[in-house]
Amino acid sequence: MTEPTFTTLVSRWYEQNARDLPWRVPGIGAWPILVSEVMLQQTPVVRVLPAWHAWLTRWPDPAALAADTPAEAIRMWGRLGYPRRAVRLRDCAVAVVERHGGRVPDQLEQLLALPGIGTYTARAVAAFAYGQRHPVVDTNVRRVVSRAIAGEPDAGPATTPADLVACEELLPTEPAAAALASAAFMELGAIVCTARSPRCPDCPVESVCAWRASGQAAPTGPTRRPQRYAGTDRQVRGLLLGVLRDATGPVPHQRLDQVWQDDVQRARALAGLVKDGLVEPVGEENFRLIGDGPATQPLPG
Repeated sequence: MTEPTFTTLVSRWYEQNARDLPWRVPGIGAWPILVSEVMLQQTPVVRVLPAWHAWLTRWPDPAALAADTPAEAIRMWGRLGYPRRAVRLRDCAVAVVERHGGRVPDQLEQLLALPGIGTYTARAVAAFAYGQRHPVVDTNVRRVVSRAIAGEPDAGPATTPADLVACEELLPTEPAAAALASAAFMELGAIVCTARSPRCPDCPVESVCAWRASGQAAPTGPTRRPQRYAGTDRQVRGLLLGVLRDATGPVPHQRLDQVWQDDVQRARALAGLVKDGLVEPVGEENFRLIGDGPATQPLPG
């Protein structure tokens, strides 16, 4: 097996089988792609689609979001999960306006310098929005490369520099072809070479896959221990944030007290929201979403 053969097979498969997703429409632009990449972090496509459409309808470019408040970004994020992403996305929009005249930059170093934009997102935007040659490595890509190239049943828990090198070696020299290959690797891992139920007979590289050749079985059990939600601080944070998100002014402490009976856990969750920059106190007894306008009369308790 040669690397070009592997890459060519996956790229051809992608061109015929890629999911029809709106952020893949040719010419969609860097901002919609950046928004999609932030939303897709730890969140399935089916939940992202309506949120992405709503977000881009309201804020079609970075300047529109930068002109709005962090509170509105949190509200618009709704129940998508991990709401700090909403604040970081707005911070990113502000930086794009201030540093780049409202245009998402096309240089990797400039993308990496934006607040809330990490290695994966920066490379994804550079590749998928601007057609550049960069290894775009997420969990799906690492699994595909680990199996097909290294012959291992699964990849490690986090992306390493070695993963970036291994993926870059697989990319064609021509930038547009490399960007296509990066998307193809990701798609293959997402819908065919999955963690626990890989559809090997449907895989375009089954015949050249080092893992299949080794005869190893797929790992059993979950890739990671499922995170408990009920009764956790995360659930309490979500309940508190829901009250504040639905409010039109500062919310009195007494109203938040009704969300959860455990005083200690509720206080800890509220303090965490304040520390994370999602909520701010108003006076001594009221709270609101961060940057949610001037203080007004609090809502009834």
